[in-house]
Amino acid sequence: MFEKIQKVREKVLKSVRSLSDEQLNEIPEEGKWSVAQVLEHLYLMEMNTVDGILETLSKDGYNPTEEKPIHQMLDRTVKRVAPDDLTPSGKFQTLEELERKLNRSREALLQSIEGVSEEDLENKSFIHRRYGLLSIRQWVLLVGYHEERHLKQIGEIKEAISNKVN
Repeated sequence: MFEKIQKVREKVLKSVRSLSDEQLNEIPEEGKWSVAQVLEHLYLMEMNTVDGILETLSKDGYNPTEEKPIHQMLDRTVKRVAPDDLTPSGKFQTLEELERKLNRSREALLQSIEGVSEEDLENKSFIHRRYGLLSIRQWVLLVGYHEERHLKQIGEIKEAISNKVN
């Protein structure tokens, strides 16, 4: 489970390391996010997930649910609007700052489920805006799918800002 989400995170970071801080913060067109904003959004989503996991684990009892088609998140033809609490600030940020945030959120995610039984991962659940009730295990997997979706978006932004220069 962690290997997959860690590989996606490494791809995300590798994809942005060649960008200057100015390129990272460049908005490709009106109404679109910069790469920095995408990275901040990934941080916000992961921290939001950690909060949900910790709150769910603090409660007694189980609320099992069936597997949901979370892999559908990879389909970028279906546009999504981030909720306010997951919308990036838009302030200038350096790659160093963003990497620190992403490392902090990943560490928090790993700590949130450290030592949690397989039974709890499968049978304790909380609500996702689109998919409804997801088990903690599915939430962790969703973090990886979410980052993979945005890795494609980062590629699109990089292409758009390089085309603006040429």
